[in-house]
Amino acid sequence: MLTELSQAEILRYSRHLMIPQVGLEGQRKLKAASVLVVGTGGLGSPVLLYLAAAGVGRIGVVDYDVVDDSNLQRQVIHGSDAVGKLKVDSAAQRMLDINPFIQVDVYNAVFTSENAFSIAAPYDILVDASDNFPTRYLVNDVAVLTGKADVYGSIFRFEGQASMFDARRGPCYRCLFPEPPPPGMVPSCAEAGVFGVLPGVIGALQATEVIKLILGAGVVMTGKLLLYDALDSAFQVVNLRKNPHCKICSPEPEITHLIDYEQFCGVPANDHEGKLFPAEWEISPAEVAQQLHGGAAIQLVDVRELVEQQVSRLPGARLIPYGELASRLDELDPEDEIVLFCRTGVRSGRALQSLLAAGFRKVKNLRGGINAWADEIDPSMMKY
Repeated sequence: MLTELSQAEILRYSRHLMIPQVGLEGQRKLKAASVLVVGTGGLGSPVLLYLAAAGVGRIGVVDYDVVDDSNLQRQVIHGSDAVGKLKVDSAAQRMLDINPFIQVDVYNAVFTSENAFSIAAPYDILVDASDNFPTRYLVNDVAVLTGKADVYGSIFRFEGQASMFDARRGPCYRCLFPEPPPPGMVPSCAEAGVFGVLPGVIGALQATEVIKLILGAGVVMTGKLLLYDALDSAFQVVNLRKNPHCKICSPEPEITHLIDYEQFCGVPANDHEGKLFPAEWEISPAEVAQQLHGGAAIQLVDVRELVEQQVSRLPGARLIPYGELASRLDELDPEDEIVLFCRTGVRSGRALQSLLAAGFRKVKNLRGGINAWADEIDPSMMKY
């Protein structure tokens, strides 16, 4: 039996109640529904705001991180006063401020194979608002194995994707992407950047699909992948087919339980990347500064994009963006002492692996990147 609405709720949702596809019965469906949103960042922000405002009765919020200044350009559920606070707590506070008639469950944890089933169990629909491949595959597999829909979104710079994967009625995420890309092939938002408005567009589309699914209104995006290009203001829809040989949703699946998704994807399920190599291949900003001051011949190599040098740069550094490194190795001498750096040490860590594979041995990665240099050596330098 659907939950009744109070007079205060009826006033709150009055604009919904006048729509034939919603009405009082639809609003009661929304109140009776439960949705789990994995991620409270760029995508999760609009999803959570609109699900709360729409009156979805129970919303689960999963995240492990704290709010950082660099989040505020796009993660609109958080404000300046939330910097340093847990994202799940910041999100819940804002959601309940928007709508005190809903229930918000917070899970301050990384969504993993160990906890995914127990966290997802109380919810009807799963929303993938994550920013990494291990979590995307995990959310998909949980949805398939529990017979739930996976409302998917993904963003990169000016481009976004959205879909609804539901193996009961169409393809799943693995049907479209059977294998993850090689580690480092697709940079994260922290490495490549993202247009601040973009997650608002894609996240609003995800929230729309959730609400339509609950209401049984319109046509949801099962079997379709929506592509959005903000620079061209262009939408495209690609029809998808179920893969008859999909490893998890085919009649004879290979995957029948949750796996180690970090191992499967070769990257961590968070944006705080672990060690890519032994500490012997790292060098601190203080060590580099000392050696340079002593007259050591060190070739500094900046693997950031040219546009990033508008914020900060190290004098004398050679700019070779990470994406161009493989084709420009001939510009580097294996006999030189080389120190690679980027913003925080992630891209330069991958660059170091490339140089090691190419036979370079006199190479180091600047620990913490140019932001660490600003902290430890030159406080006048801008950080980003």
